[in-house]
Amino acid sequence: MSHHRIAPNVDDSSDQLAAALAALRTELELPGEYPAEAVEEARQAVADLELPGQDLRHVPFVTIDPATSTDLDQALFIDRAGDGYKVLYAIADVPSFVEPGGALDHETRHRGQTFYAPDGRIPLHPEVISENAGSLLADQDCSAFVWDFDLDAEAEVLAVTVARAAVRSRAKLSYKGAQQQIDDGTAPPVLQLLKEVGIKRVELERRRGGASLNMPEQEIVQATDGGGYRIAAAPSLPVEDWNAQISLMTGMAAAQMMLDGKVGILRTMPAPDDRSLLHFKRQTSALGKPWDGQVTYGEYLRTLDASDPQQLAILHSAGMLFRGAGYTPFDGELPAIVTQAAIGAPYAHATAPLRRLIDRFVLVICEALSNNHDIPQWAREALPSLPEIMAASDQLAGRLERAALDTVEAALVANHVGQEFDAVVISGSKPSNGAGFKAANGNGSNNGGSNGNGPFGVIQISDPAVTARCDGEMESGTEVRVRLLKADIASREIRFELLP
Repeated sequence: MSHHRIAPNVDDSSDQLAAALAALRTELELPGEYPAEAVEEARQAVADLELPGQDLRHVPFVTIDPATSTDLDQALFIDRAGDGYKVLYAIADVPSFVEPGGALDHETRHRGQTFYAPDGRIPLHPEVISENAGSLLADQDCSAFVWDFDLDAEAEVLAVTVARAAVRSRAKLSYKGAQQQIDDGTAPPVLQLLKEVGIKRVELERRRGGASLNMPEQEIVQATDGGGYRIAAAPSLPVEDWNAQISLMTGMAAAQMMLDGKVGILRTMPAPDDRSLLHFKRQTSALGKPWDGQVTYGEYLRTLDASDPQQLAILHSAGMLFRGAGYTPFDGELPAIVTQAAIGAPYAHATAPLRRLIDRFVLVICEALSNNHDIPQWAREALPSLPEIMAASDQLAGRLERAALDTVEAALVANHVGQEFDAVVISGSKPSNGAGFKAANGNGSNNGGSNGNGPFGVIQISDPAVTARCDGEMESGTEVRVRLLKADIASREIRFELLP
């Protein structure tokens, strides 16, 4: 799917953009200050923490994250083991800080996840946990759930266990820095092996029919001189994909562990139906790069180049194939659907407990199953309630992400009304009604409730990077010339017209 990273660095209350972004918190009813009782409970839990008996602090784990991240969920170590590999993957031990049934437990269930807004992060847990004691920061003794993988020469999982252990990360690496080291040949062994294993795991993903939309990531960033904002769009670095493969491997292992134990909660998504696949095939033909169905749609998507206007339009159209994801709990009887179709295997969220509620429960269940312990009753009893909690939280996070981007996009072009731009048609003309834009762009934000008559589509201009409604008849994937008619920051409405 397309992912947007909202950098929490927009902080200038004197301008209209900052005011509009701040207003989103009220409009969307985002969580406010952390309740004092829950914060005090978190502080006491940090003070009382005892490290697990198993000591892996001698293992040279490293973390790889965006440069500014301080809520570090995962730390990695990879070594050779014969013609295969040993992978140790440490996940933050959030359950050790949360008393079941307490004020902190209650507040995290209310929030569901960390929300990322341009004017600041709204954390799932108090910062004393998420940014400090619970984060796998370099040179800090931490408790973690350590997943121990034995892989064969092709990076297939031969065996896996998970147990609590004391760990100590050696370095906090950034994606950009790690990629640079890999590219210039100065990378330490753990990064060299991450590339090796990551490439092999990508190949395994291809074989099992996994799929991913390689959309350019968009990030709201503040200008270096402090004089405004821009949206930076760039493809992800290869090291991000290789690192993600370790997380995916862990999520797949967690799912299988719970299926074998007949208790847990999966992240499921049905395969696209025949109607969606047929429509997508027609779209690819119309856009000049037909998918003939002889390879899986996942393999086809890997061939697309987002820098090509027509292929970018195909990637946007492919969003229809990634629908229906949900959370499926079970206890005793296995569910009818156990697969996450985009991954091509059973899968569970297990690697981001600082930022996502459900991972806390999955980790505890898997640790108990792996070590033949009784599953804590509080975790088992919560399973039926988690899908509703996470669905509401995911919906709110999606609304925040889209509204924040729409607000910044409107600000970027607010002083350019009447000017002309070169653009690419992301979605061709639709009838003039609100549903048309929503179907085309996956949201209804930038149609602004316009009452204009006639057909319209969705276009993208490159400088500044903005996607918005455009009046006129147009064909997906074509390059067009447009004029900006309206850009209102407060209402997030942007509207263009097609020029002859």
